[in-house]
Amino acid sequence: MGYFRELPNVEYQSFLSDKSSSQDYLLVKNLFRRAKIRDDLQNIFTLFNKYEIQEGARPELVAEELYGDANLDWVVLISAGITNVRNEWPLSNADLYRYVQSKYGDEVLNSVRFYESEEVRDSKNNLIFPAGEIVDEDFEVSYFDENLNNVITKTPGIAITNYEYETRLNSEKSLIYILRNEYIQQFLNDSREIMLYTKSSQYINDRLIKTENTNSTLA
Repeated sequence: MGYFRELPNVEYQSFLSDKSSSQDYLLVKNLFRRAKIRDDLQNIFTLFNKYEIQEGARPELVAEELYGDANLDWVVLISAGITNVRNEWPLSNADLYRYVQSKYGDEVLNSVRFYESEEVRDSKNNLIFPAGEIVDEDFEVSYFDENLNNVITKTPGIAITNYEYETRLNSEKSLIYILRNEYIQQFLNDSREIMLYTKSSQYINDRLIKTENTNSTLA
């Protein structure tokens, strides 16, 4: 992932058991330094394109497709507002099945989780009851249809299983917003500028600081 190459470095006091002296330092990446879309730009939809992640695609494949560079997978994640790839990126169909099977077990996998309404309209196409409402198993809708001059009773509840529920959640993750290609270079420039250190007591150069050594004592 190219993002970690963008992070500046820190010389951090070594706590390893095999260190040669109390003055040993480790060179590590500063994970507390991070790039993000500016808050005042996140709601400007002209900067983004809506994108549907295809089945089984990983962030690096999306970056290669959209930006021509798989190392810009971190830009895909940041512009989509994803901080935890494991939980927020959609699973492939095979991985989703394994996940649901592990979570519920074979016996409960296809058990009913809840009942959901289907849309009900009269013969004049007037909406009587909307789709997508959580209802009881024996839910009924009765209405007088003027066109038919009769009272109509329907049972629009449909069963949604645990597997169908998890599939829906996974599908919702597939629709993300992606930073448009023409703004990528500006975003990269801004991100790299954010990663630079300003002068301080820890400053060594723009890309490196050194933490205090707590083992050091004054004579």
